[in-house]
Amino acid sequence: MSEYIEHDKEGISVGIAEKKFFTFAHPPNEMVLESGARLGPVTIAYETHGRLNADKRNAVLILHALSGDSHVAGYYDPHDPKPGWWDTMVGPGKGIDTDKYHVICSNILGSCMGSTGPSSVNPAIDRPYGTNFPVVTIGDMVRAQKALMNHLGIERILALIGGSVGGMQLLEWCVVYPEMVAAAIPLATTTRHSALAIAFNEVARQAIMNDPNWNGGNYYDGPKPALGLSVARMIGHITYLSDASLRLKFGRQLQDKKDFSFNFDADFQVESYLRYQGRKFVERFDANSFLYITKAADYFDLEAQFGFGSAVQAFSKARAKFLVVSFTSDWLYPTYQSRAMVQAMKKNGLDVSFCEIEADCGHDAFLLPNERLNTLIRGFLGRVHDEVQR
Repeated sequence: MSEYIEHDKEGISVGIAEKKFFTFAHPPNEMVLESGARLGPVTIAYETHGRLNADKRNAVLILHALSGDSHVAGYYDPHDPKPGWWDTMVGPGKGIDTDKYHVICSNILGSCMGSTGPSSVNPAIDRPYGTNFPVVTIGDMVRAQKALMNHLGIERILALIGGSVGGMQLLEWCVVYPEMVAAAIPLATTTRHSALAIAFNEVARQAIMNDPNWNGGNYYDGPKPALGLSVARMIGHITYLSDASLRLKFGRQLQDKKDFSFNFDADFQVESYLRYQGRKFVERFDANSFLYITKAADYFDLEAQFGFGSAVQAFSKARAKFLVVSFTSDWLYPTYQSRAMVQAMKKNGLDVSFCEIEADCGHDAFLLPNERLNTLIRGFLGRVHDEVQR
């Protein structure tokens, strides 16, 4: 067993975490969104670990994926059964060392984990926004994060780290606020969704919107669209895995049966697993937030926004050092998309490192313990930190 896993088993952790809140854009100074709509007040939930040094040059901003949240490491309560979603990577002596870096993770705009989103109360009518919440973009999420950085007094970020939808936010940061970013680590991400990715998101959204309990998004006083959200999660979860991971974990094994039921019960273990994942997701996530965040991801197109026309033109604005990481079995954001990103960066003379990590667990590989990824991130952050401190 690796030293990395042993450290985790020994309980080396950031300890008790605290969810914090920052509210801005109070009327009449609402946040103007890319759509032209105005939103305010806006609350962003966030979490911090490690100390910010005197010159505020050791901040690492972690950007979470679609259904993630600000709870990146540690425990809210000593009796919590699970730590934050990236506890294996964030903590003392880990890949993102909280003895060395000041780690910040904020919940994205439009989510349901403490930041303002469709399930938040609209102060104008004292009821949840529902689908009256304006459509937000990756750019809107990043500008909300920028407001948080201003609030924390951080003018330059040592490193941004984000996977999947978090990687999209990272790329937006590097192009829109290049002077603020020293380094960036995009993991399993893309500059824009493929037709395949958009198609899966649309099927998932249709599952929610065709649930009879969705009620046009105004379900907060009644039953939730649990079935639709559960199916949406099942669809999404398949795209996060891989043929190899499903084959190795489940194959065609039956679930507590010796033969087929000859009805529509969950005969196979993989069927039972997906149904379980769908049920668990309904317990913690809001259906409308799922709609809004997937739409924001589909809209994201670094190559077309601001009239760039190409990835090369887009990255001409960036100044950061990059470590780009992809995974061999990720068919949602396959390696060819990361290679195209790296090529565009190199054509602009940027300092770029690239690694494709062998992994059979699909798109979710960046979230799972991986000694190679741990080593890469630790080394890259250490190099950038030493250069900035000189």
